[in-house]
Amino acid sequence: MVRIAVAQFAPGADGEANLAAVRRLVVEAGRQGAALVVLPEYSSFFEHRMGPRFVEHAQPLDGPFTAAVWAAAAEAGLVAVFGLVETGDGERFRNAAVAVSGDGVLAVYRKTHLYDAFGAHESEWVEPGALEPPQTFLVDGLRVGLQTCYDLRFPEVTRVLADADVDLVAVPADWVPGEGKVHHWRTLLTARAIENTAFVAAAGQVPPEGVGTSLVLDPAGAVLAELGEEPGLALADLDPERLRAVRAANPSLALRRYTVLPR
Repeated sequence: MVRIAVAQFAPGADGEANLAAVRRLVVEAGRQGAALVVLPEYSSFFEHRMGPRFVEHAQPLDGPFTAAVWAAAAEAGLVAVFGLVETGDGERFRNAAVAVSGDGVLAVYRKTHLYDAFGAHESEWVEPGALEPPQTFLVDGLRVGLQTCYDLRFPEVTRVLADADVDLVAVPADWVPGEGKVHHWRTLLTARAIENTAFVAAAGQVPPEGVGTSLVLDPAGAVLAELGEEPGLALADLDPERLRAVRAANPSLALRRYTVLPR
């Protein structure tokens, strides 16, 4: 079994408060035996209205926020995945998902599909990630890949991870509240798990900016752990044998007749 955690809180404009919340959740996940904890998108900085303050508060990948989470992950003896407002081209920032452990930065994913939907215009301030092969890493024998929030509405993102032999998809998110949005969130996460026969661990921001509802799903879409709207932590034990059994019964990845090409 591989124990993992999803953790949710409400990041804000106070970077030190955000870091303190992240540290508490990472330490608690480690105390409860997790080998991996997934935290929300924009863990380092967030405000309701996206604008120049995001660019002002952006940090390089090797900046103090990453270093502090790295230290917390090392102390807790696990891998932490979190959302970083990363320094970009000077006029925009990068929306990065970062995985760190005691060995340093293990993988980085910069959000590919920007949230220009439901009245938002993320692309005004965010530099889109390059279309490049995914960076993956191992956690107790499970291969893990990263994607972020709005990417869930584009199934090819997760399929590219499946093509990279990923067993677990980690999804930092800030799923914006609205009519039907929790239903969208749960449905899309479940679909991504089922169609790729992979575990999915998704962590969201809590209200008022996000819907919470962090989830861990198995390769057949069964819910292994779930949170509501309050800050906190949920754990699940992932069984590699379950992964093999689902893929043997439903070899959909082997049977498909299309591949994914960049546009």
